[in-house]
Amino acid sequence: MKKILILNGPNLNLLGVREKSIYGSQDFLSYFDEIKQQFETVQLHYFQSNSEGGLIDKIHEVGFEFDGIVLNAGAYTHTSVAIGDAIAAVTTPVIEVHISNVHQREEFRHHSFLAKNCKGVICGFGLDSYRLGIEAFIK
Repeated sequence: MKKILILNGPNLNLLGVREKSIYGSQDFLSYFDEIKQQFETVQLHYFQSNSEGGLIDKIHEVGFEFDGIVLNAGAYTHTSVAIGDAIAAVTTPVIEVHISNVHQREEFRHHSFLAKNCKGVICGFGLDSYRLGIEAFIK
């Protein structure tokens, strides 16, 4: 059974109440319950942190044991060389995901410090971006 971590960064704990016009009205934990049912043959894990160090620590913790990490680093995507370095340092492949299409938003969101170290990038499909990331690891 494949082990995949969904790793969410800052402010994603506020999904369902935060900027609903961009991020939708569903909270992440209820969505996570849905995708666990959808992928019963996958061991799905979830972790969220508002701190850069917390995300890096989790990448280090699972980055040599898991089959994949689906990472939405939120705004750290556009600012964190350290998270990009953490991804490069581990053997577990990472797929960067975003709920919104970051290329339709402010210009600073058009650059990712993570993408060059990731297997791929998925953005703009709402919460479905996570499902697409999981599917990329199991196909």
